[in-house]
Amino acid sequence: MAVFVIDKHKRPLMPCSEKRARLLLERGRAVVHRQVPFVIRLKDRTVQHSAVQPLRVALDPGSRATGMALVREKNTVDTGTGEVYRERIALNLFELVHRGHRIREQLDQRRNFRRRRRGANLRYRAPRFDNRRRPPGWLAPSLQHRVDTTMAWVRRLCRWAPASAIGIETVRFDTQRLQNPEISGVEYQQGALAGCEVREYLLEKWGRKCAYCGAENVPLEIEHIVPKSRGGSDRVSNLALACRACNQAKGNRDVRAFLADQPERLARILAQAKAPLKDAAAVNATRWALYRALVDTGLPVEAGTGGRTKWNRTRLGLPKTHALDALCVGQVDQVRHWRVPVLGIRCAGRGSYRRTRLTRHGFPRGYLTRNKSAFGFQTGDLIRAVVTKGKKAGTYLGRIAIRASGSFNIQTPMGVVQGIHHRFCTLLQRADGYGYFVQPKPTEAALSSPRLKAGVSSAGN
Repeated sequence: MAVFVIDKHKRPLMPCSEKRARLLLERGRAVVHRQVPFVIRLKDRTVQHSAVQPLRVALDPGSRATGMALVREKNTVDTGTGEVYRERIALNLFELVHRGHRIREQLDQRRNFRRRRRGANLRYRAPRFDNRRRPPGWLAPSLQHRVDTTMAWVRRLCRWAPASAIGIETVRFDTQRLQNPEISGVEYQQGALAGCEVREYLLEKWGRKCAYCGAENVPLEIEHIVPKSRGGSDRVSNLALACRACNQAKGNRDVRAFLADQPERLARILAQAKAPLKDAAAVNATRWALYRALVDTGLPVEAGTGGRTKWNRTRLGLPKTHALDALCVGQVDQVRHWRVPVLGIRCAGRGSYRRTRLTRHGFPRGYLTRNKSAFGFQTGDLIRAVVTKGKKAGTYLGRIAIRASGSFNIQTPMGVVQGIHHRFCTLLQRADGYGYFVQPKPTEAALSSPRLKAGVSSAGN
């Protein structure tokens, strides 16, 4: 991964390699500005005396995770034909994991507690719903969270790198056509949205593997759970993915007869087939709100479709990840230096104002300290602990969970280490509401996987 560089006035410069960053730090020309992502600040350089190239921030928005890529673009002219090719060099890849589902669960829990209190104390008061006003463009908190966190990281990348353009994939899922791919004419005009890729949706829904045998990295076919010859429909809840062997073995039998001797697998398939379209609805609700927020930054915004992103990724032979999808957004002919580790960013929040832990019935079961910090540390801080003696002797690096007693827990990549005293801890970075982890670069086995070449074909039954 490239290292972010800022000048002495904290303005962005071109990112450099890890080796060059180590040399600058060893020679005293730079200091560490931030640990994760790693940012250094030069002591003797300003942006006026530096060569800066324009960079692009590419985004692949999703319901549960958003892929981000910081790339440098280079136009190459073919001497023979005179055709211009757009080449992208990947500098940094990120995967932002949202917590919208957690926010929704917490709001549901709070609503249930509030309903119990009102029912017990204000049962004589009639409910009123005419005093609730929502501004135009209002989004639910779980959806607004996706827009806010994505924009927060776009602004961070613009502060640390000379970004001059933004690319975004304007994903759209037509929930009407997902339910009935053959809908057309007046029947479709009575609905909303247009254009959808049912095959790509099925790949995501069934995890890119056969629903019946779990085979991966093989060509998959669209299969009707209840055959059309037995009254089945083309709704997406009746469609699954199957390998050629399972599709031929099932034939026109009902799935209950085909999996009669595998009740657990049958129950899982039937439950997954009727899964709601919550993720598709979340992407539909937030895509234009995110696009307008990106336009408000003042940078040129290039929008690309999900179909073009998939076509670019398949043509270039890249694995299916959120970060590499962001790298393939929009017009791109070639990519380089994409085999790099991906920095995972998990939205963890900044804690809770509530200082009481409750049971599932709403009664208190424990109390937290009034102060959210202890001995100069706060839960979520990135620290280094050097324990010199005892059975826990060693060096630990990770995020901490504080206790008023001064005995902290440290979340390391190898697991949780409990009972580390605060005097062994050194603060590296204050809590910013995110947890970080590094995903290793793709292996040769993943690059040669048949999944890159395997498509989804249609097969009747």
